[in-house]
Amino acid sequence: MSRDAATTIIQTLREHGHVAYLAGGCVRDRLLGVAPKDHDVATDAPPDVVQKLFRRSQPVGEAFGVILVYAPGINPNADAEPQRGEASGTDRPQRRFVPIEVATFRTEGVYSDGRRPDEVNFTTAEHDAQRRDFTINGLFEDPLHPDTPNPDADGHGVIDYVGGRADLESKTLRAIGDPDRRFGEDYLRMLRAVRFTTRLGFTLDPSTAQAIRNLSKFLSQISRERIGGELQLMLTTPHFAASADLLQQLRLDGPTLNEDHLDAEMSVLTRLSPDAGYAAKLTAWMIDRHGLAAATPARVRRWRKALCLSNDDTDTLNRILRQLHAAEDWATMSVAKRKRLLSMTDWDQTLLVWRAMKRADAIDADTPALIEDGIGLAPAPLVDGADLIAMQLKPGPLFKTLLDQVYDAQLEGRVTDRQAALAWVRQSASEG
Repeated sequence: MSRDAATTIIQTLREHGHVAYLAGGCVRDRLLGVAPKDHDVATDAPPDVVQKLFRRSQPVGEAFGVILVYAPGINPNADAEPQRGEASGTDRPQRRFVPIEVATFRTEGVYSDGRRPDEVNFTTAEHDAQRRDFTINGLFEDPLHPDTPNPDADGHGVIDYVGGRADLESKTLRAIGDPDRRFGEDYLRMLRAVRFTTRLGFTLDPSTAQAIRNLSKFLSQISRERIGGELQLMLTTPHFAASADLLQQLRLDGPTLNEDHLDAEMSVLTRLSPDAGYAAKLTAWMIDRHGLAAATPARVRRWRKALCLSNDDTDTLNRILRQLHAAEDWATMSVAKRKRLLSMTDWDQTLLVWRAMKRADAIDADTPALIEDGIGLAPAPLVDGADLIAMQLKPGPLFKTLLDQVYDAQLEGRVTDRQAALAWVRQSASEG
């Protein structure tokens, strides 16, 4: 486990006269009763000392004093192990090594670009805690306490210089120190505040919330890739609707999506199933903000640019919207058109959005009969292009029309076998 691996690193650092603790999210999660995804170590040992003490290590943020150390333990991700030459020239280690980030305690200077500090200085644990984002992320833990007593630790081995324990107990997300300064150091922290608040079910501290409202316009200075990545983290959790709503309350919706702030009711997104994928959630949010009629390819292009959406997510979003627009005509659709719609790629995602819009009753009622009619939604075609070529028909507009029409006839049971389908094509071709 990564905790055991991190504890081994801390033990080694202690044996060489250094202060070292577990730091940040892993401490927070343990106190909340959540299994941490990974464990980070913070220490007063300079980066070069860390590398000397741990043969299997490599710098990953040397300017910030961050070294990746491969410590003994069960590594669930074999690909995370260093290759030859990556870790001080050593051979690839066995699979029982876990990558642990070891960071030197530091203070940070001015953030001229609103993302990275212009200057980093190594310091003590207390000063290191003060430069972190939120109080609940500014906690340290001594995993060797109480076996090796630490006067700075409480009964759980936790070292708290910023009031994080009290905020965990009151379920409050609070910026460390001056919130204007904390967010001014990295404006993406405003989105992180939303994600932590909704994911943990916390309340946002009023002064922290007001600072975000005051600084929300500066989010546009952050790269669209970072904004999109943070939004995807929010929307791919069960708390996606609450996240979108809080973004709006804090006036972060506009700079996030690169459009005007709106006081929209999150009705579709709130009703959307948690089984919906990222593109379906974006679709629901777009409909809440602009309505289905205005959820157009042009708006998808704008959101793609604003959020750096992948090609796959963009294609899925466009497909869902096309299918939603098509579903509006369900009542007048032929059986063949209905079956074609139900067989389309991503229809399952479209249906989740349609249900969240409270418009799926007719489709849900009609679908079982279409599936169980003895034909099915998407049977293998009785006739294909090779059959038409064998009839001396030339590929072209009529070619595709005939294939579509004979397949519609098959879907509706008007032709039931191959011979009947071929006869249907011959007659239609002669009439065409």
